[in-house]
Amino acid sequence: MAKQNKAYKFRLYPTNEQALIIRKTFGCVRFVYNKMLAERKGTYELLKDDKDALKKVKHPTPAKYKKDYEWLKEVDSLALANAQLNLDK
Repeated sequence: MAKQNKAYKFRLYPTNEQALIIRKTFGCVRFVYNKMLAERKGTYELLKDDKDALKKVKHPTPAKYKKDYEWLKEVDSLALANAQLNLDK
């Protein structure tokens, strides 16, 4: 007899403060992802004819953006790091 999978649905009711943190985090993750994507596209356009140089390029981490955009420090750094991991995939 095959084992049946179960699914659970949960609904969260965050407080106003938690909802604000969630919105800030999603916004910052989206911002960092798009900034890194734009930089990578630009780098590709510059180096698309030189594959060796393209492979050697070191892409910036989300920490680079915290210097220019102080408000990125308000959210969890792991969320921003995951944006980079998702972009790498």
